[in-house]
Parts: sequence; structure tokens; C-alpha cells
Amino acid sequence: MTTRNLITDIPGVRVGHAGNAKLGSGTTVVLFDTAVVASVDVRGGGPGTRETALLDPAQTVDGIDAIVLSGGSAFGLDAASGVQAYLREQGRGFQVGSARVPIVPGAILFDLLSGGDKAWGRYPPYREFGYEAAKSAGADCALGSVGAGLGATTVNLKGGLGSACAQTRDGLTVGAIVAVNAAGSVTVGDSEHFWAAPFELNKEFGGRGWPPAFSADALALRSKGLPAQSTTLAVVATDAKLTKAQANRLAVIAQTGLARSIYPVHTPLDGDVVFAASTGQKPLADPVYAMSELGMVAANVLARAVARGVYEATALPFAGSLPSWKDKFKG
Repeated sequence: MTTRNLITDIPGVRVGHAGNAKLGSGTTVVLFDTAVVASVDVRGGGPGTRETALLDPAQTVDGIDAIVLSGGSAFGLDAASGVQAYLREQGRGFQVGSARVPIVPGAILFDLLSGGDKAWGRYPPYREFGYEAAKSAGADCALGSVGAGLGATTVNLKGGLGSACAQTRDGLTVGAIVAVNAAGSVTVGDSEHFWAAPFELNKEFGGRGWPPAFSADALALRSKGLPAQSTTLAVVATDAKLTKAQANRLAVIAQTGLARSIYPVHTPLDGDVVFAASTGQKPLADPVYAMSELGMVAANVLARAVARGVYEATALPFAGSLPSWKDKFKG
């Protein structure tokens, strides 16, 4: 069974964060001890990504070294360069003759209007954030307003960085980490209840369950008003041995977890991206039913991680900042 309820419960997976509270933005790195099979599924209408084309099952490169989730909108794509610099120092990367090229896909969310001093000068700080996050990566992983979740928001509450983990009946482990910066809401209307409530384990996000009723107001459209001000980014990882095509299917099924925990989701205002990675330590019992259960559990875990990200968040110390869930519902 899992011990931390984090994506790092999977052996060989580490997580690091870096950011700046004054800036109100940061970066999260999922670092793999050895190159892993990975793929991606993009559903949002306004994504910002790096190196996702090579994650297509038809493309040549089979192994990646890390995945980067970052704030900063397009400026945050620089974070992957910092991670590459760290990995190159470690001798990691795709071998091409005498050269090694660390393979670091990534995706960004828009947090430029969440408050903080974004006057960083000529170059943004995200490359250094990436290096720092990779260097500090470990098994312990802070949640809430850290890393890529530092400047994240939802329509009504502070967003954040969440993680969760679970096992299939065959003993395969699936973990998720997610930066929740959704255009929509993670709670049912303005209530304390999370859309992900049916999947909660051990009161990991407050144990409030479903609301007694779902009002028309709770089911109405509530969304951030400005384009490109959103995006939820996630990584699901497993110790199951998957092909690149199976990793792609895992990412596709795991997207269901966003639909179970964010209302609405995959809108024109979001850039929602889910990466899937396989450390390849345990074989699948079969390619259909075992794969189906793995995807089902991954979706449940991702829904839980979304709620945990908001539940663990703290409000930014800037004028007009959104309250956190705990500010509003736990006093």
C-alpha cells in the first residue's frame, strides 16, 4: 500500500518545487531516476507545451527524463531548460553518438494576473526555477501553494498543487500530481463540497461528502472571464510496464479525473494537459482488462489530487487575492 499518498510513492519518481512568493509564481518538476516511457493527452482549448510532439506513440524517442509543470504562461516554458541543465550535469539524456540530450517535456499555466511583482527584467526566472526544482527533487512533496501551484487559482477559490496515489487489485501503483488553475470550480457552487467527493479516501480533503442537494445555481456556468487565464496540468505515473501507446491511453483515460473534479473543464479558456509515465517495474496481467482498471484508478487518483490541491492551498498575500478553501470553510 501507499505510504505518503503522493506520486512519489512510485519508486524512481521524485518531485521538486521552486518559486518566488513575491513573484507569486513557480515551477514543479517530476524527475525520474531513469528514463521512462511517456505520452500525453491535451484537451484544453489554449495549451502551452514543450516537447509534446515526441510523446506521440509514432515518434522515435521512447524515454524521457523529467516532466515540468510551470506557471508563467509562455515565459514558464523556460523552466525545462533549467531542468535540462541539471540533468546534463548528471550525465542524463538521449544518447546521440558522443552527445547526450536530456528529454524534458513540459506544459505551462497562466498565472500572470494572480498578483505579485512580474517585473522580472529582461529574462524571466523560470529557467532558474527549473534547475532549483530538479536539484531539490525528492520523495517528500509539499502540496498547496507551492511550485506550479503557487499562483494557481480557480473561479472562486485559490488553486494549488495536489497529489494522490492508489493501487489496482493486481498491486500496480498509480500516482498523480496536478497544478489546479482551472477556469471553472473545484467545489459545488460556493459550497464547501468538492466535485471529487465520491472518490475521497481518509478525509484527505476534508471529508465533507456530497451536498444535500444540487441547486440550479451550483450547476450554472461559473468561469473566469478572461481568455488564457487558466489551465490544469497533471502527471499520472505508474510502476506498470507500458508501451508508449498504452501510456497514451492511460493519459486519455486519466483525463476523466479532471471531468470528475472540475466544473466545467476542457473549455476554450483552459489549456488542460495530462502526461502519463511508466517506470516499467511490473507487468500488466493483460492488455485490456488490467489496462482498463489501471486507467480507472488513474482517473480516480487524479480527481482526488485536484481536490487536495485546492484543499491544501493558502491564499496569496496580495490585494484582491482569492480566499483559500480553508480560509473560507475552516476559519
